[in-house]
Amino acid sequence: MPTLPQRRTPGSRRLLRASVLRAERTSTHFVTLTVGGEGLEDFAPLGFDQWCRLFFPREGQRELRLPTASSNRWLAQHLLMSSASRPWVRNYTVRAARPGEVDIAFAVHRDGGPASKFAENARPGDEVGILDEGITYLPPAGGHQLLLADESAVPAALAILESSPHFRGTVLLEVGARDDIQPIDAPLGADVQWLVREDDRLPGRLALDVLGQLDLSDPPGYAWVAGESGLATGARRFLNRERGVPKQAIAFQGYWKHDRASLG
Repeated sequence: MPTLPQRRTPGSRRLLRASVLRAERTSTHFVTLTVGGEGLEDFAPLGFDQWCRLFFPREGQRELRLPTASSNRWLAQHLLMSSASRPWVRNYTVRAARPGEVDIAFAVHRDGGPASKFAENARPGDEVGILDEGITYLPPAGGHQLLLADESAVPAALAILESSPHFRGTVLLEVGARDDIQPIDAPLGADVQWLVREDDRLPGRLALDVLGQLDLSDPPGYAWVAGESGLATGARRFLNRERGVPKQAIAFQGYWKHDRASLG
């Protein structure tokens, strides 16, 4: 099969400054922040799994200092900042966008890292920075698909479904509590299965187990997998080796890795 594109980046990538407008605890493990302001007037919503680098202050910082370089040059500038002035930066999906506003859903945990703490304690007026990184969900036209996500990627999977009225396929969404199940106006062709993790397993392991039990005698023509690194790589390996899905037809994103801190 022809090689599929792995990512579609925006035409212009400039770090935009915004501030928290609203913060809402929506369930046991999800907090949604709405950020906005004049700085987001140039933000171009793409739908699907559009993701961005989210910059936010460290505890004790009085103001948010952001890199001024655009495109990929921001990273070198970021790393040259002192640890006392450097902001945290994490990757998040745009759950929804309106003129001048963006919703970002955070999967938070009791022992979560800096992003979880920021989301749980955010107040209107808190400053953030956003650098658009584009989308990775780029399926061929038509055909049966598979979406697989743990809670860190559930917002992206839901955004994909809302942007894909003609989607046909299976969607496995793993969450850590029953009230994390979210209402979704899914396309008629989507078989959405919520998987509630009721033990101490690492996020993503339940989804991998269920994937292994699916009837995939007719393999999907395209698969999008995201979440903890073990879920992403494990699902890709299983789909390719055990079900014959070509590697180029599997988009897989390791959003985070157990026991390893993210950059920044």
